Amino acid sequence: MKKILALVLALALVLSCASAMAAKVGVSMPTKDLQRWNQDGENMEKLLKEAGFEVSLQFASNDVQQQLAQVETMINDGCEVVVIAAIEGSSLGAALDLAGEKGVKVIAYDRLLMDNANVDYYATFDNFKVGVVQGTYVKEALDLDNAEGPFVVEFTAGDPGDNNAGFFFNGAMSVLKPYIDSGKIVVKSGQVAFEEVATPTWKTEVAQTRAETVLASYYADGSDIDAWVCSNDSTALGVTNALEANYTGKWPIITGQDCDIANTKNMIAGKQAMSVFKDTRTLAAQVVKMVGQILNGETVDVNDEETYNNNVKVVPSFLCEPVFASVDNYKELLIESGYYTEDQLQ
Repeated sequence: MKKILALVLALALVLSCASAMAAKVGVSMPTKDLQRWNQDGENMEKLLKEAGFEVSLQFASNDVQQQLAQVETMINDGCEVVVIAAIEGSSLGAALDLAGEKGVKVIAYDRLLMDNANVDYYATFDNFKVGVVQGTYVKEALDLDNAEGPFVVEFTAGDPGDNNAGFFFNGAMSVLKPYIDSGKIVVKSGQVAFEEVATPTWKTEVAQTRAETVLASYYADGSDIDAWVCSNDSTALGVTNALEANYTGKWPIITGQDCDIANTKNMIAGKQAMSVFKDTRTLAAQVVKMVGQILNGETVDVNDEETYNNNVKVVPSFLCEPVFASVDNYKELLIESGYYTEDQLQ
């Protein structure tokens, strides 16, 4: 009898797993215009398929209405879980309401979905820590605690529609604002509020245009900038482009995030001082694990149930660790780990 019961339980487990493995999962990425979203989408699709899931992967061309329609289609087409990296965190309410009505679970991917109760989980990196890593690098590189100064610093933040952008900026400011307040850091543009330094859509061209305006208005006399704190690599690239074309002072420290190929090349060339490596393979693998746990009725791994409030609820989250990257360790982080090949960085 015990053997029969054991066999029945084993069979039930197999059938449960088979049911989950046959499930359909939707993955909505914001755009193909940025390298990281292509990588994230490809990693996610690959791992989900390897785990046995059917996958619907869509890119929304940075068009909110297109993303809304794509997610609604995923839900109506039978996806049991949808993973969403939102273009604008507060603009998918209709799709989230539909998910709630149909019992579809929602995982917000790297960007928190705002203003809706039908967000079940959030998977991202420790976004405040990303900014702390950037700010700490600038603090140590300029030796702010010991050097006389003052030092001239400018800031470029991310997309106001991306909840993460505020965490990045505030993390950096948590390190650097005391030096601004004391006068050790001078921001010649006077632009130190997130709203003043934000970059809609994170686009390189938008960051470049603003940087060109700042340079023309405050640095046309050839005066130096000691550091330009950029929240990610696409904005850092825009600032770098503007500096190369419009700046005659000494080259500043430039921060970034994501270790995009163009920016890693700039680190190697000495144009960008550092980036923050967020291994999207790790994040994608964690999300695939969470999808399986949801569909198998298991407890879903989270390690933060306090930080990420989407204005309706605190969303249970899993935070992966960001890693400092520079010319000194990029080979170990990016090449030896298989993230890039050497040829890609030539």
